[in-house]
Amino acid sequence: MKHAGPAALDALEPLLTGLRALPGLKEARRGVFHHRSKAFLHFHEDPSGLHADLRRGEAFERFRVETDAERARLLALVVAAAAP
Repeated sequence: MKHAGPAALDALEPLLTGLRALPGLKEARRGVFHHRSKAFLHFHEDPSGLHADLRRGEAFERFRVETDAERARLLALVVAAAAP
């Protein structure tokens, strides 16, 4: 599964805007976020659609982010995972 390219990230721009507004997250490059200087969140695209890899604890978990509902769920998970 390849990392999301510019066109895929364009489709995710409203979500990326929401992520950029969260305290404690730093966008290392477009669509790649760090939290507390560790890789935290990035996006992939494949024939089945767009996905996000979110670090929860020591491991990454993959979440589908094709629909508005899936993107809202991811944003809620990011807020919880990045909480102090």
